[in-house]
Amino acid sequence: MSITPITPELLSIVVCPVCHTRVAIDVEKALLVCANAMCALGFEIRYGVPVLLVDEARK
Repeated sequence: MSITPITPELLSIVVCPVCHTRVAIDVEKALLVCANAMCALGFEIRYGVPVLLVDEARK
C-alpha cells in the first residue's frame, strides 16, 4: 500500500493516544511511532491518514 506523505504541520500536532507523547514517522514500515520508549506503539498510516486506534496499534 502506498502512503501519502504526512505534512509537517500534521506531524507537529499528532500525539500518541495512549501517553500523549509526540510521534515520529517510520517511512519503511509506514507507521507513526510513539517517541516514548515505555510506550513505543506504532500506528499505521493508511492513504496518508494516521490510524490512531489503540486496538490497531503495533507494539
